[in-house]
Amino acid sequence: MIKKSRLGPEALLFPTPSVLVGTMVEGRANFMTAAWCGIASSKPPAISVAVRGERHTLKGILANGEFSINVPSVAMVAEVDFCGIYSGRKVDKSTVFELFSGDLAYAPLVSACPLNLECRLRHTLDLGGHTLVVGEVIQTHITEDCMTDGRPDAVKIDPLVYSPGSGNYQRLGEIVAKAFSVGKKKDEGA
Repeated sequence: MIKKSRLGPEALLFPTPSVLVGTMVEGRANFMTAAWCGIASSKPPAISVAVRGERHTLKGILANGEFSINVPSVAMVAEVDFCGIYSGRKVDKSTVFELFSGDLAYAPLVSACPLNLECRLRHTLDLGGHTLVVGEVIQTHITEDCMTDGRPDAVKIDPLVYSPGSGNYQRLGEIVAKAFSVGKKKDEGA
């Protein structure tokens, strides 16, 4: 039998994406780093992100009803960490990145990020220490060099991921199998 250690209740999943959540707060672009972010729905396309209640960014999301999810590459690790360390209440983060505008007025987008999602706020859920924010994806932007055969390529995007167990930033590893295919072999042998 495999030995297991009990850690108590912890929110551990691996890996977690390191994203930059952007919104306008008091007339200027602000970005926070979030690792608790994921796909919430495919139809309509929606993203969820857990934001601490005291975050400056949450103020902008709630006031404007719009935000962006910017997926940085590994090359952006220092800027991503900076946006996670410093609050927009004390530091102007509007000049950290070159920005561009999309379809939504209050969802600033980071040019250097290979993938950007413009989101309109659909739901919030108070979870105590965090507010779960769910946004419908209104538009997706991807750097053309980060696609293969017209589809996003994770290897080319080289997304920055966070490891909650070690507190390290990492990158994705090797491809181990083709999804929705490798499991069919298991069924054939049954």
